[in-house]
Amino acid sequence: MRVLLAPDSFGGSLTAAEAATAMAEGWARTHPDDRTVLLPLADGGTGFVEVLHTARGGTRHDVEVTGPLGEPTTATWLELDGTAYVESASACGLHLVPERTPETAAAATSRGVGELVAAALARSPQRIVVGLGGSACTDGGAGMLAALGAVALDGDGHPLPDGGGALAAVARLVGLPDVRAHLAGVALVVAADVDHVLTGPEGAAAVFGPQKGADEQTVAALDAALATWGGVLGEECGLPDLAGQPGAGAAGGLGAALAALGAARVPGGELVRDVAGLDAAMRDADLVVTGEGRLDGQSLHGKLVSVVAARAREHEVPCIALAGQVEMTGGEAVEAGLDGAYSVAADAGSVEAALAEPAARLADLAEGVARRWGARPPG
Repeated sequence: MRVLLAPDSFGGSLTAAEAATAMAEGWARTHPDDRTVLLPLADGGTGFVEVLHTARGGTRHDVEVTGPLGEPTTATWLELDGTAYVESASACGLHLVPERTPETAAAATSRGVGELVAAALARSPQRIVVGLGGSACTDGGAGMLAALGAVALDGDGHPLPDGGGALAAVARLVGLPDVRAHLAGVALVVAADVDHVLTGPEGAAAVFGPQKGADEQTVAALDAALATWGGVLGEECGLPDLAGQPGAGAAGGLGAALAALGAARVPGGELVRDVAGLDAAMRDADLVVTGEGRLDGQSLHGKLVSVVAARAREHEVPCIALAGQVEMTGGEAVEAGLDGAYSVAADAGSVEAALAEPAARLADLAEGVARRWGARPPG
């Protein structure tokens, strides 16, 4: 059989490339004569640049930027065929805040993303694609805009510090037209699979704040701050409905700030699919294996697993998923386009066991799944 291994990253435990390698190792234990093709993917979040660079080459640029809590960190963007691919998670990702508390959730900034965009702009690209996902911040992109020259002011005209909590006191934003003018002639694109709005029950703070360390009180404060910030952003860029746009809440509200700069939004998984050549790889496959850290209801809403499954269905190729945890019913798996969904945690006996040796446990799961699927004849 020809088996295409096309996973996303597994949270902070495995990159997409590491996950694909572990799957291939486990599969080969059961069916060493099968031909496995590794095509690690991403949806705009962590691993965005690595995946595109592996698939297509190009020139990687490492830049020292401001991390989410103000510390210096090295972030990456990719120069490829006139396009700059910027990975926001490399500048303000959750993995850069190992100890997440309400205080870090409120203070985290996206300033480093702006510094990364500025570094890409210096190379005069025709297009800049900003991959969103896996962020530690909920600052509405205020830090990014500040790094690009647009400053939020309080009621007395003093510049506000970066960070979500400070936005509740914002009175106005200065410099946004100049930033937009600086971007003139450059096509700005947001690659994100998250379609959440900026505020409310389905907003950035409520949905993603808890995983960033925010407690109930901090979520409420961040949501209120984003509501104030969204109104100012919308007024400044002439988009009164900006906060309610799908994707405005992506990456802690970075989606809203980029929309204010005129960015067009595309599904991250579909963009990576096209650039990496997923469809061409599927034409030669008898089985597609995808995966991610947690397979749940969110996976049905345009996340990478559902993108891969949809394309497999178009090519009439069976598609299964191996995930760290599976928290969906069989019916939901079918709705996502999957012919099977298998959990590393269930196979290992617990989440703790799965996380202790993530690559080894994923390989073990792939070995077992191969016994069920590897013997099936092509077609």
